Amino acid sequence: MTERHYEILHVDDDPEMGEIVATYLEREQSGLDCTVHLEHSPMAALEELREGTTDYDCVVSDYEMPEMNGIDFLEAVRESYPELPLLLFSGTETSDVAAEVVHAGLTDYLRKGFGGESYTMLVRRVEHAMAGGGAFDPETEVELNGVGVVGVDESFDEVDDAYASLYDYDAGEIAGKDWTELHPEDEVDHIKTHVLPVVRDGGEWTGRSKGLRADGSTFTESKMVTALDDGRMLIAVSALDA
Repeated sequence: MTERHYEILHVDDDPEMGEIVATYLEREQSGLDCTVHLEHSPMAALEELREGTTDYDCVVSDYEMPEMNGIDFLEAVRESYPELPLLLFSGTETSDVAAEVVHAGLTDYLRKGFGGESYTMLVRRVEHAMAGGGAFDPETEVELNGVGVVGVDESFDEVDDAYASLYDYDAGEIAGKDWTELHPEDEVDHIKTHVLPVVRDGGEWTGRSKGLRADGSTFTESKMVTALDDGRMLIAVSALDA
């Protein structure tokens, strides 16, 4: 991070939650020199951005809000500010919004938790986002259609129908499978050596790998793998060949 002052817009319909987020981001111990501007209405926040009175460096939003949800709000922001880092900070279960986060091209998603740990993590995620730490970008190489979440035991917690169909399974059949069962053996070795170390260190990996279908055939997949704040991994994937 360069030594400069940052302007951050935080949107949450719960005023108390907004104040807590601002306190953690602005406190001296965070190492982040910033001012947090609070809005409790997504529509008011959009108006604030359109007026352009403040040159914001990052926008952080809750998900469940009365006027519109956080993803719809951040997508509206993205239309006018395509390069602005956008983070979703919500109590909503990861698997419930994972596909929306990826397809919306948001910079990051962090789930709210109990105590100060999730707020400390938010500081790091905001720093990472403003330093150009990447985004869930659905327009990079191909559109990433399928989304899955791998648990800390390396088995799938949940996948959507699009993810499962790439491997010729139903979504319910993949839940509980180890991720290694969806890749040929040589590809498993490659992922363990080159992909997982990057992700477990807090990074994001994008590239191509080989997928293994239920019938034993393989295909080339475009994949993004990133770590979630609770130790799980979010995977977005599309097939590059039939």
